Amino acid sequence: MTMKLPQGLTPQELRVLQEFRRVAQEELTEAEICGIKHPDGGGIEPARSLLAKGYLEPASEGAGFRLTDRAKALLALKPAPAGSEGEAEGSEA
Repeated sequence: MTMKLPQGLTPQELRVLQEFRRVAQEELTEAEICGIKHPDGGGIEPARSLLAKGYLEPASEGAGFRLTDRAKALLALKPAPAGSEGEAEGSEA
């Protein structure tokens, strides 16, 4: 099964955004972002890339990043696997 990443994001960038949702915070420090585990590596570079793409902005205090409205809108989406609605309806019959 292939997965289409939203709006041209890399898996590492999406993982950084998901971490904001997981910890339910709008700001993370560079150390917290560097601590994110990803099979393909990560570090601070995905966050810097998200900064350039407009999903993150510099944090108000110290070294870190804050979600932009664009990132908040993306994280608010609740994607479902293709065909999941049809399968659910069919199984009730």
